[in-house]
Parts: sequence; C-alpha cells; structure tokens
Amino acid sequence: MRARWTVALGAGLTLFLGGTASAAFAEDPVSLGDSYVYDGSDVLTSAEEQAAQERLAALTADSDLGLWVVYVDDFENPADAVTWADTTAERNGLGSTQYLLAIATEGRQLYISAPTDGPVSDQRLDAIEQDLFDVLGQGDWAGAVDVAADGLESRSAGGSSGWPWIIGLVVVAGIVIVFVLVSRKRSPAQAAGAPPVEPEIPLDELQRRAASALISADDAVKSSEQELGFAIAQFGDEATAEFREALAAAKASVSRAFERKQQLDDAEEDAPADVRAWNAEIVSLCEQAERSLADKAQAFAQLRQLDQNAPEALAHAQEKRAQANGVVAEAQRSLGDLSARYAPEALATVSDNPEQAQARLTFADEQLASAQIAIGAGQGGEAAVAIRDAEQAIAQARQLGTAVDELGAALGEGERQATDLILELEGDVAAARQLPDEDGQMAAAVARTEQQVQTARQNLSGSARRPLAMLEALQKADDEIDRALAGGRDAAQRGRRAEQMLAQTLIQARSQVSTAEQYLSARRGGVGADARTRLAQAGAELSRAEGLQQADPAASLAHAQSALRLAGDAISLMQNDVSVFTGGGGMLGGGGMRGGIGGDIVGGLIGGLIGSSLGGGGRRSTSGWGGGGLGGMLGGGMGGGWGGSARSGRGGSFGGRSGRSGGRSFGGGGRSGRRGGGRF
Repeated sequence: MRARWTVALGAGLTLFLGGTASAAFAEDPVSLGDSYVYDGSDVLTSAEEQAAQERLAALTADSDLGLWVVYVDDFENPADAVTWADTTAERNGLGSTQYLLAIATEGRQLYISAPTDGPVSDQRLDAIEQDLFDVLGQGDWAGAVDVAADGLESRSAGGSSGWPWIIGLVVVAGIVIVFVLVSRKRSPAQAAGAPPVEPEIPLDELQRRAASALISADDAVKSSEQELGFAIAQFGDEATAEFREALAAAKASVSRAFERKQQLDDAEEDAPADVRAWNAEIVSLCEQAERSLADKAQAFAQLRQLDQNAPEALAHAQEKRAQANGVVAEAQRSLGDLSARYAPEALATVSDNPEQAQARLTFADEQLASAQIAIGAGQGGEAAVAIRDAEQAIAQARQLGTAVDELGAALGEGERQATDLILELEGDVAAARQLPDEDGQMAAAVARTEQQVQTARQNLSGSARRPLAMLEALQKADDEIDRALAGGRDAAQRGRRAEQMLAQTLIQARSQVSTAEQYLSARRGGVGADARTRLAQAGAELSRAEGLQQADPAASLAHAQSALRLAGDAISLMQNDVSVFTGGGGMLGGGGMRGGIGGDIVGGLIGGLIGSSLGGGGRRSTSGWGGGGLGGMLGGGMGGGWGGSARSGRGGSFGGRSGRSGGRSFGGGGRSGRRGGGRF
C-alpha cells in the first residue's frame, strides 16, 4: 500500500486558512532515485512505465535536456502544484537543463517545473502544458510522457545526435521560404507597420501568447504604479521623474495593445491575416512596455535602497502596518451597514473584502517578522524582499477597505439619482396623458414607464435595494418616454433633458469603471485578458466622454454609455474568472479562504506579487519594478525564479481560467516558479 505523508515547509510557506496557520501537501515531494518516472498513483502498467523510462532516457541521450515525470494523487489545491513540483525538483538536485512534470491524477492538476533561465522558453512550456491538458483530460497517463518529451525535444538547444541539427536546418529553410512568400503579399495591417509575424507559430498559440503578454504587461504596469507611489511618498516628484516617464511609456504601449485586443474581440469579423498580425502586434507592444520598465529597474532599486536601509525601511513599514489596524474592522462595519440596505448582488464586488484585507495584513505581519530576523542575521537582501512584500500587502489591504466605502457612496448616489428620475418620469407621464394619441403608442409608452416607476419605488423602499440596476432601467424608460414626448417639447426642454441624461450617465460610468478597477487591482492574478481588455476600453471611452462633454454632448453621451456597458461587462468577466480561479462558488470557493496566503486567494489573485515571495528566498524577474524586475533588484540580484509569463486559460474542463498565480524558487536556487500549470 502506498504511503501518504504531509509536510510543513516552515513559516515561509504558512498558508492562511480560516484564521489557522497550516501547511500540508496531500503527498510529500518525492525522491526520484535513478528513475525518470515516479508512479505514486499506480496509473501505468509495467510495460507503459518501461516505455516511459526508455523514452525519457532517449530524450537525455539525444538532446541537452532532461525530463522527469511524477504521478501522485493530489497536491491539495492548484497553487501547491507549483510549490510541490519546484520543491521536488530542488530536493532531487535537478539542474539548469532538467525539467520535472508533476501530475496529480485525482486532483487533476499538472505543472512543469522549469530551471531559471533554462533553454526552453516559458511560451513553449505553456504550449506543452496545453497539449498535456488534452491528453490527460482523456485519461491517457502514459501518453503524457510522449507529449512532454516531444514538446521539449522540438525546442532542444542541441544534442549528441545529428538529426536534430538536420531537422532544424530544414525547418529554418522552410521558415525562410514562407517568410519570403508572406512578405510579398502583406496584409493591410502589416503594411501599416505592424511587427513581422512568425509564420511558423500556429494561430491558437499566437493568440495564447498575446493574451499572456497582456496579462503580464498589465500586471507589471499596475504593480509599478504602486511601487512608484511608495517612492514618490518617500523621495518626492522630482527624484522620481524618470520613472514616471518610463511608466507613462509602458502604459501607452499597453493601452494600444488593449485597443488591438478589443478590435479582435468586437463583433466585426476580421481578415485572418489581420488576426495574426494584430496578435503579433499585441505581443510586441507588451514586450515593449515591459522593457521600458525593466530598463529602469536597476536605477529604481538604487533609489529606494531597501537592502542597504533595511532597518529604516522596516520601521517605516511597521508604522504603516500599525496605521492599518482598523482597516478590517471598518470594512466589516461598513459592509454590514450596506448589507442592511442593499441586495447581495449590489455588493458582490466587495462582499469578501474584509476577509481579503485580513489575509493581506496577516501576510504582512509574517513578512515583517521575517524581515526583522533577516536584519538580525545581516541579510539585507532577504529583508528588502520581505519589506517590499509587506508594503504591497498593507497597501492592498487599505485599498480593499476603501473599496467598500467607495461602493457605498456610489450606491447612495445611484439611489439619489433614481429617486430624482422617478419624480421626473412621473411628470413626463402626466404630460404624456395630455397629448393626442391616435395610434395608441403613447399609451403603451406611458404604461411601460409607470411599470418601471412602480418597480423602482418598491425596490428603493425595501431592504434589498439595487439602485444602480434600477437607475439603468429608469433611464431606459426615460429615453422611451422622451422619444414619445419629443414633439411636445421645445428645444430648450430637449437640451435640458439631454444634459441631465449625460450628467447621470457620466456619474454611473465613473462609478462603474472605478468599481471594476478596484476589483481588478486586488485580484488581478485571477483575471484574464478579456476582462482586462473590456476594462481598459471602458476607461478609454470614459476619457473620451469627459473630453467631449462641453464640445459635443451627444457624442459624449454615446461614449459614456459605451464606458458603462464595457465596465459592466468587465466586472462580469472578472467575477467569472476569479470564481473559476478559486474553484467555483465565488471568491471564497464556497468555504472560506481556499489556499490561503500562499494559494490562489492572496498569492494568486494579487498576480504573483505577494505569493511569489512565500518561503523567503530571492527571485528573478522579467517584468518591471513591481511586476518583477524590481523584485530581483531589491534582493541584490538574487537568483531564483519569479514571474515568467501568465497564460490565458482555455475553455473546457479547466474552465478558461487565465493568469494563474506564479510560484517561487526554493533554497535561493534555480527553479523558475513560472506561471503555468492548471487543471485538466
């Protein structure tokens, strides 16, 4: 009978679960011995296991890569796939060209542990995992070995056999021929200056890369904004001017990338060549954004000098933590007050904010304690990493608390607007009754308006109010009755009503966009590219609406309505993404803080910013000050993995989830802790 173990990996890997600190894996990271395959789940026959051994031995003999495959029953939860696989690889001493595929046969999860700066790109590993999802989803346990080995072999950096080189030359020649042919007949998008398209990349993989690049670059920008805010508070605007410029350039590139994504997502059908070219442009723009941040990472780290000034930085962070003591209690009180007035669906975007805030503060306390220990041991780099993570956690806890109050204010304003609009509609109904109605259309409009007014009055007088939904319904009724009354109103009256409609819609759009941005900021590790795209476009539409408010009110109203719609779509998509990310059942997965601080709720939903540091240790970064680049710089250029490329998930059995939480490196060493893996 197979042995089962649980293991605590120390304070650095403590998981917050319903207020109890614990750390456990359903099965302990294993010892591989001299075998390429560890079948702890007994899913392979003897013949299949022998064939797998031979295939993996051949991979090592014919290339410079090594692959080990481990089957166990469960990793406990999705986030543990990363830490479990990386821990197993570290304990077994896997090197810089050696990979480990971990498969949970009952938990139905997988993850490829990769060496930091290994020869196989994160994009290629993402593609291999996508193929593995299909194979393992069909229960083909043995087939996973061939899929993974073939995927690695196809991107091998060399080997003892001559065949890979010959095949490589043939492939290169084919690519050159295709490139020449394609360059002779370029699409309009390419002719307009889009970056060259790699014809050898399948379109579905290119689309995954584009989605992944959007998530990664958007996270880098958002976390860099927060890092810059810390620096401005400490050093002022003048000392941080060059970093503000770099951030502005990165935001401009990401904004353009989101515009392209929205073009791809809209209802208009695009030419296949444009689909390919625009996805390639998205990748290029996102890489450009991350480069603009990475170029300043070293200088930014030198500005803050957390590793050299760790005692002072720790004292400052401890002060900020003390100031945040009342955040959770205040958020709970505010949410309780709102719950007595408004329907649950009206509060859905903040319903778990107190728990989220508490989880971040708990994590901050752990990091501040770790920083204190590191300072005592003379480890300035380790202290810097912990201090930075504590800063991020405290700031996000405050933001989560503020979001409750901001939503309460928005709901109150919506309630006031809805009440005012009810009075206006009642006046319109009275006026409409005095007009001739030869075809009965006026009577029909009046009846529908009266029904909306009655429904709104009933809702707004109860204890389960939905003022924003009621306001939207009332505005539609208002629009209908206005059209019916258009012939009975003079120009001044029509202009006044148009101004009122624009003012109301702008207030709604601002509130909806702000709510969506707050939601994304605290949970971005669980949010995919589609939701981010809708939100980015909502912000752009709102900006256009505000710019045209005086010059062209009609156009301003159209943009404001578009912003309101897009922000609503973004919120729905984000809530769905996060629900899938946490395993369903809403933010808490139907039963508390699943995964805890090191898991999907905090570590993953923040986008790898906090969760990536669990367990201490340094990490490498690839994406800007807060998105990654600074993380490594603050630790004095420490090795290890942090970040990589988030991947937009697919539909089907693993739910289309995107941007999974990143992992981290163990022992200060060489596992990348890249983002990836998932359920099959």
